[in-house]
Amino acid sequence: MKSSRAVVIGGGVIGACCALYLRREGWNVTILDRSRFGSACSHGNCGYVCPSHVLPLAEPGAAWGAFRALFKSNSPFYIRPRLDWKLATWLLRFAKRCNSTDMLQAAEGIAALLHLSMREFDALKSTGLECEWDSTGLLFVYASKHEFHAYAKTNDLLRERFKTPAQRIERDALLAQEPTLNPRVAGAWLYDSDAQLRPEALMRSLRAMLEEKGVDIVENVTVESFSKSETRATAVKAGTRSFDADAFVLATGAWSPHFESELGLRLPIQPGKGYSLTYPRPAQVPTRPMIFHERRVACSPFRTGFRLGSTMEFSGYDDSLNQRRIQILTDAAREYLAAPLEATIEEKWFGWRPMTYDSLPIIGPSSRLPNVFVAAGHSMLGVTLAPATGHLIADLVSNRKPAIDPRPYSPQRFS
Repeated sequence: MKSSRAVVIGGGVIGACCALYLRREGWNVTILDRSRFGSACSHGNCGYVCPSHVLPLAEPGAAWGAFRALFKSNSPFYIRPRLDWKLATWLLRFAKRCNSTDMLQAAEGIAALLHLSMREFDALKSTGLECEWDSTGLLFVYASKHEFHAYAKTNDLLRERFKTPAQRIERDALLAQEPTLNPRVAGAWLYDSDAQLRPEALMRSLRAMLEEKGVDIVENVTVESFSKSETRATAVKAGTRSFDADAFVLATGAWSPHFESELGLRLPIQPGKGYSLTYPRPAQVPTRPMIFHERRVACSPFRTGFRLGSTMEFSGYDDSLNQRRIQILTDAAREYLAAPLEATIEEKWFGWRPMTYDSLPIIGPSSRLPNVFVAAGHSMLGVTLAPATGHLIADLVSNRKPAIDPRPYSPQRFS
């Protein structure tokens, strides 16, 4: 591969890991980003690395629950009313998959990537990755006794089928461990296999590793099309510039559907808008990252700060900050935490998660241009699955036996 060149389109965590693993295989790599490296969905998320999140969003009852949530003013789920045939089709296909058979099939594919990613994170940390890694686990905190007890059924499934058990923590024991929680909480489930990192620190460290290995990072260039010779791509065009390569990786997250026609693929990815608020690290802070389960709000106590995040808004590529969605985050913190939030907000942020209706990422070659590979559609698990995706893409591009079976993630599954 000494003379072979690869262009990775997209400078988020997926693109960065694809570039890193390709460079390790000997490819000369250039990353192109439409903005700044690491500035989009990889910037302000909650930084969870979570093997516990093996089940897809499309599970029995999820479609009905989402429909009911539309009529609640404080719902974490929101669809902006509009005529959008692609979104309507996506939602119908999502609803069709809300059954046990499809749920478990998707979960098997997610599990394989999760196991590979955890191994790769260990290897990356051993080679100098610095990202405020915190391996104290992830707490699913419940305000409702009914919901707390009902989760036992899901935990039984995760323990028996996927070897991912949680520790059940009753209210008094939970408050002894986490005195910053509201005394009215009902209990929690602790997944001690989960971890947390600070996304901004992760992207800074990945950039340093890439540049040290000679990867070129070109920012503020928008790829518009591919140059082709018969059935292969030869270059990408970005304004007046052209970037030649032998292989290309499309890691553009929620923007990936814009390349469907050129690649001869259906890429049913919807931008699922998530929000976060970042604060200075408070004097009183939880010892572990938490998900306030009924509100679907995440709490990230970083070493150098504190973040609240989540909600799911389907509003297309709207780039405004919806203050009503921001309010959901602060309301959840007041409900679950005893200590008041810091008055100073360092950053209000949103990002478009690349949501597939089956919750599986899209990893594999184009039908029309087989030297163009897609690495997108990681839904809410981009940070978690990035090292596994980079490893798998490097295997496929280099025509080497893949570390895991790539068929569950094939773009051709939507044909």
